[in-house]
Amino acid sequence: MDSLRKTAVVAGTFYLITFVSIPILALYGPVRDRNYILGSGPDTAVFVGGLLESIVAIAGIGTAVALYPVVKRQHEGVALGFVSARVLEAASNGVGVAALLAVVTLRRTGTGADGVVTGQALVALHDQAFLLGQSLIPALNAVLLGYLLYKSRLVPRALPLLGFAGAPLLIVSTTLTMLGLKEMSSAWSALAALPIALWEFSLGVWLIVKGFNPSPLTTGTAGVT
Repeated sequence: MDSLRKTAVVAGTFYLITFVSIPILALYGPVRDRNYILGSGPDTAVFVGGLLESIVAIAGIGTAVALYPVVKRQHEGVALGFVSARVLEAASNGVGVAALLAVVTLRRTGTGADGVVTGQALVALHDQAFLLGQSLIPALNAVLLGYLLYKSRLVPRALPLLGFAGAPLLIVSTTLTMLGLKEMSSAWSALAALPIALWEFSLGVWLIVKGFNPSPLTTGTAGVT
């Protein structure tokens, strides 16, 4: 396996790892209850959710770092924008995880009713960070990386077209959620996120199974490691 093929496999693997985020909202269900701080019981689900969200953040950066040496030959500025967006996405996820772990800490320290308002504020912070890090920024990522892959033909053009179609849907859906017009976990939200999810999953599978299509870019990056 040459170095360019390894790059494709690594990037594709990171993309598939990001799908460990699927159960996150369900795992965070207990902590979203207003009376969570006043209750008792294990906090395992919240910690597992935080771990998975952290893995997603790291894997997201991994996709950008792995692809950058290849796609920068199409347009270095856009490629840097993609890397930067992935880092911002990871930072947003980190803020959200920290907020929910702070709620768990409040519960364990027995703050009682005084901590309920603080807990709800921290949950709201997580929700906004989640919308930014796992909705708005992924839409931007789809446009940036989609442009690079579409122009370079490193993968079939149908794949980035999925991202182009999904980006505006996700932006509109996220905006409606931020305005309080629908719930973050609603069926409409899941439906709006589907094209971007298909784009990222399909890209990950393609990179692992097929690698990059022959292109002047791949000829020029034969030494990429």
